[in-house]
Amino acid sequence: MSYGNKALAQGLSRAQALAALRAAGEATRLRILALLSRAELNVKDLTQILGQSQPRISRHLKLMAEAGLITRFREGSWVFFRLAESGAEGALASSIVASLDPSDLTLARDRARAASVQKTRAEAAQAYFKAHASEWDRIRALHVAEKDVESAMDEALGQGPFSFLVDLGTGTGRILELFGPRASRALGIDLNHDMLAYARMKLERAGLAHVQVRHGDLYNVPLDDGAADGVVLHQVLHFLDDPAAAIAEAARLLKPGGRLLVVDFAPHELEFLREQSAHRRLGFGRDQLGRWLEGAGLKLERFRELAPEPAQGKLTVSLWLGLKPAAVAKKKKTQSNVEVAA
Repeated sequence: MSYGNKALAQGLSRAQALAALRAAGEATRLRILALLSRAELNVKDLTQILGQSQPRISRHLKLMAEAGLITRFREGSWVFFRLAESGAEGALASSIVASLDPSDLTLARDRARAASVQKTRAEAAQAYFKAHASEWDRIRALHVAEKDVESAMDEALGQGPFSFLVDLGTGTGRILELFGPRASRALGIDLNHDMLAYARMKLERAGLAHVQVRHGDLYNVPLDDGAADGVVLHQVLHFLDDPAAAIAEAARLLKPGGRLLVVDFAPHELEFLREQSAHRRLGFGRDQLGRWLEGAGLKLERFRELAPEPAQGKLTVSLWLGLKPAAVAKKKKTQSNVEVAA
């Protein structure tokens, strides 16, 4: 099936198909599509890889974004681009890239330069991580081994598969590494640009092309209600001024039957964590977080505590699994006009 016919079969009008094909029908734009099919890149990255001016690259990107072949998202002062992943335009873009000869010398050179650019970015991210690693290591030493926590999370969240998994406050992207392979799509949200750079580097190295990270506020996630069937808040709530609001936002993202996994510390008295590590809360009790889950419309399905041995430290890690009930049909009460849940 030709590109135009395939696109039309998936919902593009002839005019839309022609516009998309015209947007892709230029040598540099084909090279950009090939690059964006492999990784998220910004204008600066593409100018370095392709050796062309920023205005020219920006023009190519604008035309392809308007045609729906690529998507753009802002992260602070930077704008990243990637191949469109949905819709008829996305199918058309993928078909065009799939038709390109991977042994083409120009495309091979582009891939090599892209690898060099990504290596430089990864080194910068590693430097940030190294500078802060001692702080994270000190906190991890206060509770049970991370592998035990991850094992408990794995058991609680289940094997899925998930259609869309969201990790709020993704940090280094470790949760996306763990659970991304069991999701068709996965997205991490964080406010820290350096953390996002580190997470993006790790995910690229892991080959998780269907897993993305975005700069954003976990109190106001730019996703529709019921967009996800799995949401994770891992060691995030104790940093927040309003953890109940974060729970409510996570619950909003869940579709009926979706699951929210919260991992955080049980109540403790390590006051130095407020001063040295910016912890706003010194842990959460089972009932306290259970009330927040209930207030957000979720049912507490499972609770577990991982208490350390005396030699391991003083922090107990708690896991809460909340379930969003399936949609409940509504009916009228007998002899009443008031509708209530059945």
